[in-house]
Amino acid sequence: MERYDIAIIGTGPAGLSAAITAKIRNKKILLLGKKELSMKVEKAHTIKNYLGLPEVAGEELSNSYKKHLDIMDIAITEHQVTAVYAMGDYFGIQAANDMYEADAVILATGVIMGKPYPGETELLGRGVSYCATCDAPLYKGKTVAVVGFGKNEEEEADFMAEVAETVYYFPMYKEEVEVSEKIQVVKDQPMEILGTAQVEQLKTKNGCYDVDGVFILRESVSPGQLVPGLHVEENHVVVNRQMETSIEGCFACGDIVGKPYQYIKSAGEGNIAALSAVSYVDKKRREGNK
Repeated sequence: MERYDIAIIGTGPAGLSAAITAKIRNKKILLLGKKELSMKVEKAHTIKNYLGLPEVAGEELSNSYKKHLDIMDIAITEHQVTAVYAMGDYFGIQAANDMYEADAVILATGVIMGKPYPGETELLGRGVSYCATCDAPLYKGKTVAVVGFGKNEEEEADFMAEVAETVYYFPMYKEEVEVSEKIQVVKDQPMEILGTAQVEQLKTKNGCYDVDGVFILRESVSPGQLVPGLHVEENHVVVNRQMETSIEGCFACGDIVGKPYQYIKSAGEGNIAALSAVSYVDKKRREGNK
């Protein structure tokens, strides 16, 4: 399997800054995220504190990011990462049906708003999943609930409908839902995931559904669930001034490490995280050549 020097997860200001810095330092990088970049930036009306760009519109700033990536010949691999595993001397990165390897990882996935559903963490891996394309084969002929937090998730729901016997789809967004006719769309609010050894039911505001699995399709996974063993406090990754996390070779930057949630702060931290990751990779190579 191809091994990258540094994998960067997230295409907001922090992730893009990290990718550009690492590329300048001649590292083989993998940038994972959305090609549309950050909707938070895109939808910003006016940004007044971005150095050198007074009163820049969010759309203009986003277009500048894209142009910078093009100039640097940096490609985006458009996969949602569902898990990152520290494998000793490298990291295994699970994204949909693909696995990637990298010597170092930079987490720049942004902040996850809201708390997990009751039962979500306890039943993770026992009926709760964050990736339909990864785990759909386990639910052939079964009944599942899919909770989608954006229209992008409709594609995964459609894929699940090709495998499962029954699919309940709970859209957590206002746009019109366009999914397969095989899917039962439920306009209701999930409240709790029930079960003992395995998922048994999804409790909603107005009812209860007997299901074998619950797929929660958010834009990104909370950091503690994304990287097993990572030190997290109040849903933020704990880092030092070098953006180093509690796991050697794993760095984090931007909103994921805490307030203030500012674009310029995120971009600066992305630069630091990349420089730290570059130093880490270079040190590994020197020690390996001894």
